[in-house]
Amino acid sequence: MSYVDGYVLAVKTAKKEDYRQMAEAVAVIFKENGALAVVETWGEDVPEGKLTSFPMAVKCEADETVVFSWVVWPTKQVRDDGMKASMADPRIANWDISTMPFDGKRMIFGGFETLVEV
Repeated sequence: MSYVDGYVLAVKTAKKEDYRQMAEAVAVIFKENGALAVVETWGEDVPEGKLTSFPMAVKCEADETVVFSWVVWPTKQVRDDGMKASMADPRIANWDISTMPFDGKRMIFGGFETLVEV
């Protein structure tokens, strides 16, 4: 079964195109390093919760939109090797983090073993 990296983050709504371009560039690198699929989604129907929600989880501000993304890898080992190679790639390693269209400190991420795949 596949292995999935998942991400939730808040992006300045005015920076949607900047984020899309960055995400597209990263997707190319992930695919070159073994990813089967990269999906980036822009929040459209993401309600505020009373106890918990996507906006609350990333401390989404009024001028931000929640982004929900995932990368599918064939196995955890391919993911581990592919992620290491991707992060070492100069197209990512040389980025100035201060110019990112999101606050990485509020990003939620994790790796997930697939339980059901249809």
